[in-house]
Amino acid sequence: MDVTDDRFDSVATEENEEKSFIVERGDDGKKNDEDDGSPTVEETYEVTTTKRKTIRTSYKIQETSASTKTTTMTTAAKLYGKDLSEYDDVDVDELLAQLTPEEINMLAKEVDPDDSFMPPSQRCSYECDKSPTGPLNRKKLIEHINKQALETPDRPELKPYVPGVIRGKKWIPPPQENAKEKEADEQIAIDLGEEYEQALSNATQEEIIDLAAILGFHSMMNQDQYHASLLNSGQPVGLGWDGVTKASQPKAYPMDPPNDTDVDATIKQVRDDDPKLTDLNWNNIKNISDEKFIQLFEGLEVNTHLESLSLTNVGLNDKTAQRLAEAMEKNSTLRVLNVETNFISPPVIVRLIRALLKTKSIEEFRCSNQRSQVLGNKIEMEITQLVEQNPTLLRLGLHLEFNDARHRVAAHLQRNIDRIRKDLTLRLQFRFFNMNHRKPALIQ
Repeated sequence: MDVTDDRFDSVATEENEEKSFIVERGDDGKKNDEDDGSPTVEETYEVTTTKRKTIRTSYKIQETSASTKTTTMTTAAKLYGKDLSEYDDVDVDELLAQLTPEEINMLAKEVDPDDSFMPPSQRCSYECDKSPTGPLNRKKLIEHINKQALETPDRPELKPYVPGVIRGKKWIPPPQENAKEKEADEQIAIDLGEEYEQALSNATQEEIIDLAAILGFHSMMNQDQYHASLLNSGQPVGLGWDGVTKASQPKAYPMDPPNDTDVDATIKQVRDDDPKLTDLNWNNIKNISDEKFIQLFEGLEVNTHLESLSLTNVGLNDKTAQRLAEAMEKNSTLRVLNVETNFISPPVIVRLIRALLKTKSIEEFRCSNQRSQVLGNKIEMEITQLVEQNPTLLRLGLHLEFNDARHRVAAHLQRNIDRIRKDLTLRLQFRFFNMNHRKPALIQ
């Protein structure tokens, strides 16, 4: 409880008094009551009473619950007889300029060494005044340190080492509680009701596994148990709760056979415009020269039957990709083009997508996993603008980092698909819908 007593306050008063009077004196210095014609001297005196000021002092008495009284007097913080506010305008650089080198060294030793704003060379107060004996030779310094370490004798042990004898106290690990008992103590009792408790207590292990699969507790069983419960085909024999954490063995599938497509023969078919060749797959064929790529793309310019071209993981570079873009601008029958997993730079990818606008025949274009994993905002926005100008592109296999470009491309592709689905004539023209929808008998 804080109590402030006003009886200790004194009121400051100020008094200003001014008095003036006139005294007439004669030549002899005596007061003349009558005017007898003698000369008089008029003197004026002013008496001023000085100010009298009393400072008001307040005392604060604090009373605690233990009936103890503490008297505190608040005074302004001072440093060397001055208030701290007077040091706000002091120029520190000017003060440091007035110090001598000895005083600066003494001040540097008192600086906090943990100050992260100071360079490491100034955080340590140690100074070596010894002049260097010569230039630094790192090899000789390391040799001297190793030699000094070998010549310095080891410190004698307080207790000599004896094989088989333990020196000091042997560390004994603290006793640990039984993990199972601890888990049993931490279990939470759940009241399920007599009906559910009776049903669960009489349920078999297979029934509990089926119940866990129905409730979606995938972490309580492996894949074989889960699929057996959904298909109602019976649980595997000998695979109970002990097999919860065991994963099913993966099935071994044979390796894909190498691509045995004859490069020279297919180039001849493309250049001869063979009507039997509608799908060309050169995926994963190694060591294809740039000359063969150029021959293929030259034949692609005059081909009128090829509809799908796959060039995945064939080492396609910018030079050959530029030639492919030129061929795409002249070909009007190609529907699907796949150039994934090659060495095409982002500007050339933009060049390929721009080539799709020339004939507007490509329905599916895939070019992900190239030299640069990140295209950049400028390239992605340029690709987005080109895709929005293409009314025939239905699928684009390209990873876009920015949400704006990704959403705009997806929305435009969906609009193209919706427009084709509504237009009967376009549905008959586009191979994409003819392959993926059973429409030949339904389109009447």
